[in-house]
Amino acid sequence: MESEDLFPTMPGEAGDAGSSAPPAPLAARMRPRSLDDFVGQTHLLAPGHLLRRAIEADRIQSLIFYGPPGTGKTSLGQIIARHTRSHFEPLSGVESNVADMRRVLAAAAHRRANAGRATILFIDEIHRFNKAQQDVLLPDVERGVVRLIGATTHNPCFFVNAPLVSRSQIFELRPLSEDELLAVLQRALADPERGLGHLKIQADPEALRHLARVADGDARKALNALEIGALTTPPQPDGTIRLDLQSAEQSIQHKAVVYDADGDAHYDTISAFIKSMRGSDPDAALYWLAKMIHAGEDPRFIARRMVICAAEDIGLADPMALVLAQTACDAAEFIGWPEARIPLAEAAIYLATAPKSNTAITAIDAALGEVRSGRSLPVPEHLRDAHYAGAARLGHGQSYRYAHDFPGHFVPQDYLGAARSFYQPTDQGVEKKIKERLEKWRSMKAEAPGARRAPPAQPPPSLAG
Repeated sequence: MESEDLFPTMPGEAGDAGSSAPPAPLAARMRPRSLDDFVGQTHLLAPGHLLRRAIEADRIQSLIFYGPPGTGKTSLGQIIARHTRSHFEPLSGVESNVADMRRVLAAAAHRRANAGRATILFIDEIHRFNKAQQDVLLPDVERGVVRLIGATTHNPCFFVNAPLVSRSQIFELRPLSEDELLAVLQRALADPERGLGHLKIQADPEALRHLARVADGDARKALNALEIGALTTPPQPDGTIRLDLQSAEQSIQHKAVVYDADGDAHYDTISAFIKSMRGSDPDAALYWLAKMIHAGEDPRFIARRMVICAAEDIGLADPMALVLAQTACDAAEFIGWPEARIPLAEAAIYLATAPKSNTAITAIDAALGEVRSGRSLPVPEHLRDAHYAGAARLGHGQSYRYAHDFPGHFVPQDYLGAARSFYQPTDQGVEKKIKERLEKWRSMKAEAPGARRAPPAQPPPSLAG
């Protein structure tokens, strides 16, 4: 009869007193053993959420966990096996072959037939299996011989065979937040059996915060760095191991940057970045971009600010700026760090060196000011919808002139019912040509019979900030 201890103590871990083998890494020893111990992924595992309900009700079939390293894919597979009292059989998409799979599948079928016990086949990096290897799994997954749990850092919709995907539920695991990583580190420091609680460690809060920030959502990376820092720092005379910021920087090989993700440095740096692009200084823009990248800033936050800058500070002086900024935003979202730095840098240089105009924001704000003032203008009769029965009797659409029927595809016509001028183009870049066209059209409208005279244009308000 198989042992009920699905995950026995590893050689060298606490509790294996007779072993001379080195202990397993801290990250392996601190794997959570239950759903209540699991940190992160609350969108899947919080009480009442789908995956937790399925685990607790033992209604797990085949699953694919998709997410970056260190987010708990393997740990979650082990927890599911323990909770459902299933045999846990791990394979690797890098090391295992078809013969390994056939051996495991045959043993699972025997276990199911003779002991009535389910097998969870956990395949790490399942995307590394080729199509033929993945096809070997299909019959036994279909018959329920094994409950497959695949783990991958790649989108399974692109890297796992469609038949296997269709037989599996896909759950995306997200990087752990900084606070979640702090909780993982503090638990490791406090646990005397599996963690570092048997050592007299005094960890400075800024050191732990640095490890949590630089680990970039990866619990394994954070715990490995904590272990290196604790075991390589000489103890003080009283036996205390002092883990300060300098030790943390050395243990994770990443120098701390003065940059608090939700404080002054965060907002000051992004402000300097935007103002450098607005001020046409590509070198300064690149420096502030590099600082944010090095500090672990969310690439989506950087990209969003660049899209805003393209529309607000460049606008119609170079309409391609908005296209490029949005493309860089999509590219950064698609490829992630570290390669995302390249399209972001390309866009930052383009925005900084483009001609500048803020007329888009001044024009829309002027129009909004008019609307908010309460002076609401009715839609002129000739512009109203005339596509329904009875519209003609109401006079809707009468006297409307179709612009494409006239030379230059323009005809002087009242489109507002009042004389207003919100958009005042500059002579920068592409907008210079827009200004020339608009001045010609406005002149033609002003000379038309019965034309309304617009009040003198007001200078745009200051948007410094």
